[in-house]
Amino acid sequence: MFLKTERLILRNWTDTDADLFFEINSDPEVMEFFPFRRSREESDELLAKVRATIAETGFGFYCLELAEASKPIGFCGLARANITPPFSQDAIEIGWRLARPYWGLGLVTEAAQALLAYGFGEKGLPEIVSFAVHDNRRSTAVMERIGLKRDSSRDFLHPRVPDAVPLLKPHVTYALTRDVFLAKSARA
Repeated sequence: MFLKTERLILRNWTDTDADLFFEINSDPEVMEFFPFRRSREESDELLAKVRATIAETGFGFYCLELAEASKPIGFCGLARANITPPFSQDAIEIGWRLARPYWGLGLVTEAAQALLAYGFGEKGLPEIVSFAVHDNRRSTAVMERIGLKRDSSRDFLHPRVPDAVPLLKPHVTYALTRDVFLAKSARA
């Protein structure tokens, strides 16, 4: 276990989570703002990479598990943004993906808030960013709920989105600094 919230456990993935990982990476609604869906083989390869990254660095997209049911439902995590520009090589992003039956329950918000506290507290990160396709209101709403603010000066055309899907290239950026997070936490 990496982190625990009221309803969730954030942990590294196991072999038994592969079906859920494939489900969320191939579901057309979950992946609405991504240029492709993953095959089972591609999903399994990505899962192995995610597991190894978490094990090696402590950063990555952790499995979200419902604590009382011991059931994986998606992921949320802190990872290197790996998009320069607009981000530095050291930039850490917060991101998530959730199986449809669990949308609208505040679970991603709960997990993301715990990860912000961990990232700014234990890890001392100076800033955490998040980004999404311009029209992805579900994701940007979560960004706003967890306290990230839009930084239009870092909006960008995603370099890994193929030109064949131009509507998915424009990405908006949200960010939160450690100082702002700590000041808000002290007032709360």
